[in-house]
Amino acid sequence: MASRKKASARKTRPARRSASAELRAAIALGKRTAKEVEATREIQRRTRARALRGAEPVRLPVARAVPARAASTLGVFASVGTLIAEGDSWFDYPLHDVLDMLEDAHGYDVASVAHKGDRVEDMAFAPGQLLDFSRRLEKLLQRGTVPRAILLSGGGNDIAGTEFGVLLNHAASPIGGLNDDVVTGVIDKRAKIAYTTVISAISAIAQQHLGYPLPILIHGYDFPVPDGRGFFGGVWALPGPWLEPGFREKGFDDLPRNTAIMETIINRFNDMVQSVAGLFGHVHYVDLRRTLANDAQYKRYWANELHPTKAGFKLVAAKFAAVLDALP
Repeated sequence: MASRKKASARKTRPARRSASAELRAAIALGKRTAKEVEATREIQRRTRARALRGAEPVRLPVARAVPARAASTLGVFASVGTLIAEGDSWFDYPLHDVLDMLEDAHGYDVASVAHKGDRVEDMAFAPGQLLDFSRRLEKLLQRGTVPRAILLSGGGNDIAGTEFGVLLNHAASPIGGLNDDVVTGVIDKRAKIAYTTVISAISAIAQQHLGYPLPILIHGYDFPVPDGRGFFGGVWALPGPWLEPGFREKGFDDLPRNTAIMETIINRFNDMVQSVAGLFGHVHYVDLRRTLANDAQYKRYWANELHPTKAGFKLVAAKFAAVLDALP
């Protein structure tokens, strides 16, 4: 069984690729950013130490006894491992998401700094994102817990939304369909550089604390159906839809054709994510394609244009769990 698991893990990660000058620059930027984050955290830790000077801090285990009723109801803490997550709404969705399912259905304990709506560019370049990650990792290590892996989800918000239509040439144009130059710029340039930078940064942060990088799991998305459904319908101030308005703006009104175009975009995105994983020896790519149906039964698995239902998230989480279980 163990040998099959190790073989499965190897299959999820292609051979390490050499990086272009742009990607080498992104990796270097990530490492520099990690040093800046650690310097800031050192100042913050000293500030906290001064605040605690002369105080009587509570040390783990907590001195106050847990009420017997709570202890009986909650039971003894148990976990198959701790994960730390950074990401978007697939990791931070109301009621249920990938992380909830990894905790409830697979027994993991998850510490998360994920936030719905975040772009992978925000994670890589916005001030504060990596500070939050470093702070959360420190708290785990201070309690004697080394995460089994880091989970990273991002990129959907970099593509979908109000600017989605720029990926398309008008349906009535002689070159109607995907604008390959724009898709290349958004996915294979902008998103790829951001992904490479954030992975380099969080790897370096873990390296600074532990002396080695933690395994990182990244993923592409599955094939959505751009049917105009947003969060709980997307009415009033509720978010969405994120895809159909762009298709409609560019004259595309055939749902099967639009769904096929989304398959092309998602395949391009997955190819990019997998290629980034191949730059690092400790990064594992999770292929989620064909996990959620996009045929006549798709509403069973897709709550709206971008997010799975509870049943869908359960299937997605199982794919993550399979890769986690296969880690050495």
